[in-house]
Amino acid sequence: MTAAAVRPGDVAEVAVIGAGVMGLAIAYNLAARGQKRILVLDAHHLAWGASGRNGGGVRQQWSTEMNIRLMQESTEICAHFAEEMRINVWMRRGGYLFLARTQAAADRMARNVTLQNQCDLPTRLITPADARELVPELEVSPFVAACYNPTDAVVFPWPFVWGYARAAAKRGVQIRTGLPVTAIERRGDDFALATPAGPILAGRVVCASGAWSPAVARLAGGALPDRPVRHEILSTEPLKPFLKPMVSDVETGLYVSQSLRGELVGGVSLPEEPNPERQVRLGSRLAFLTRMARGLVALMPRLGSVKVVRQWAGPYDVSPDGNPIVGELAGVPGFYVVCGFGGHGFMMAPVVARHYAAFLRGEPPHPFFEAWRAARFTDGTAPPGGEREDLIIG
Repeated sequence: MTAAAVRPGDVAEVAVIGAGVMGLAIAYNLAARGQKRILVLDAHHLAWGASGRNGGGVRQQWSTEMNIRLMQESTEICAHFAEEMRINVWMRRGGYLFLARTQAAADRMARNVTLQNQCDLPTRLITPADARELVPELEVSPFVAACYNPTDAVVFPWPFVWGYARAAAKRGVQIRTGLPVTAIERRGDDFALATPAGPILAGRVVCASGAWSPAVARLAGGALPDRPVRHEILSTEPLKPFLKPMVSDVETGLYVSQSLRGELVGGVSLPEEPNPERQVRLGSRLAFLTRMARGLVALMPRLGSVKVVRQWAGPYDVSPDGNPIVGELAGVPGFYVVCGFGGHGFMMAPVVARHYAAFLRGEPPHPFFEAWRAARFTDGTAPPGGEREDLIIG
């Protein structure tokens, strides 16, 4: 690969690898801040990866102040997204209802509610009987406590991806799908990205490839410790609307919501599969369907005769300490990563992308750059504010 082989149109100031919601949102926010010559690359079509395979939940109930504050901002971005981007994302603010089976889980729930209230969230700690007032179909006898925040929401993921893509393109961002990056080399101060369509030069690279980020980092000579974990979701036939909040059992990881079209959409945690090669697995399993069906019927017995229409899988991108990984990759100056969000990258993408773009444009970094810095896995230090989030579902 030589410099002479690079066409003028194949030179970018910033190349983003990954056209999921995170990569597209970063590209859009960069362009909105005046960045020129931005190129987004993806090996597949829009919404093919995790951004098109998630349940669309957008919640502000977390156990750390930073995540609560971030998601308050992200939820506001989501609330105005349809108006600003001129695309319907079917946002429905029915709240999140969390259910606890044990006293230990109830105690954690109470602590979290106290912190959320200090952050001006209207979350309430309620009894199982109160939960049944919210959702009369619930079988609440297994539960000892619950909490509810009416301002949490659910959106339809695909229009979110399309909205960012269209808005970014209008601001001059080039988006090339079906174009994998197969090698990354240093070329002076730039990076040379090899693709089937020819080489591309980029001054800076942002790896927003989710569960595929470790493979992309290896191409650049770096290393990332996150791993892919398969999680599955199902959708039922449409039912008459009855379920206003997203309902989640915090100990089993089961969650379910109802779309505006009437389908129930949800998932449940399964034991992590052995995966020493850290391959991304997307196939669906009968074990998931069985556990989810049993969990749903136990939670709401009236669902026993409801038909499942389809099920699918997507990759969670899990870091060793459960926190995301952001910033410049150790040993690869100019190569930035944003990954390791578990199952919550979609809901955090609007706010993380806003602050990430500001940082890349030279503005002071948001505190998450210190708390989630990539170097924490190589320098052996625990960054301040990097406490582990304990309210993880799905």
